[in-house]
Amino acid sequence: MSDLPNCTECNSEFTYQDQGRYMCPECGHEWDESSEQVDGPQAKDVNGKVLCDGDSISVIKDLKVKGSSSVVKVGTKVKSIRIVDGDHNIDCKIDGIGPMKLKSEFVKKA
Repeated sequence: MSDLPNCTECNSEFTYQDQGRYMCPECGHEWDESSEQVDGPQAKDVNGKVLCDGDSISVIKDLKVKGSSSVVKVGTKVKSIRIVDGDHNIDCKIDGIGPMKLKSEFVKKA
């Protein structure tokens, strides 16, 4: 049995190694030997891309701000996000609104 790690995207056990890179034949994902698994909270955007601290995102749906008459409009760009645990897994600051928590299912990586 081989000691190769499972795919970091789809968790497939059918990975193989080619010139120092691991590859998954099921989903086509490639990663380096030296890349480490993220131990902290993880969030994926609407397209399935993994979001990291410091990424920029854009909102894909009008979002009502709870306790206010404000609305975060579609296409609003947000810089320097922070990934946290919980239902609303993105902490950010939106210009004109202030600090907010967003769900990753309503954003895409910019």
